[in-house]
Amino acid sequence: MSNPLARAKYLLAAHNAKQLPADGGFEVAFAGRSNAGKSTALNAICHQNALARVSKTPGRTQQLVFFDIPPHTDKYLVDLPGYGYAKVPKDLQAHWQAFIDQYFRTREALKGLVVVMDIRHPLKEYDRQMLGYAVSRGLPAHAILTKADKLGRGAQGNAMLAVRKEMQAEYRDAVSVQVFSGESKQGVEEARKVIGGWLEL
Repeated sequence: MSNPLARAKYLLAAHNAKQLPADGGFEVAFAGRSNAGKSTALNAICHQNALARVSKTPGRTQQLVFFDIPPHTDKYLVDLPGYGYAKVPKDLQAHWQAFIDQYFRTREALKGLVVVMDIRHPLKEYDRQMLGYAVSRGLPAHAILTKADKLGRGAQGNAMLAVRKEMQAEYRDAVSVQVFSGESKQGVEEARKVIGGWLEL
């Protein structure tokens, strides 16, 4: 099965609203704690090794990073700043918070949010905040439980059921949940299908 996301390439990094591409077309945003494996997940989904920078220093993504998907001129993947960045000055944290808040409230092109969580530590406060942003805007969200290769099948299933049950109770059907591993490629096709659907690829 061909993967249109394999053509994704870096377009720009925006530090403020003026630097964003024109607000039209289709965008899917990726959010995640800075050690949840967001870059690894993005790379696996796009079948590329270095599309998103995988860093030994969590929280390196300090802007909204846009990747376009040729030959389309209006379809983007957006890598949001990794959160949990304790070493970042408070005023910069406040800037990102305000910028991301504005992006979620006003961005018409945004069609869905992928929240990347370590399957061993899901639904931290910021994960919930990001999911809340999406649901309050009426956007679908998809929770990817990464690093599934660190757990056995039974533990993976239990973790997914627990997250799914909580999401169903809180958001009904607005948030879908899946198990994922960038290492073993488990769940990559499923994630690709969700994102491709939102982007209408």
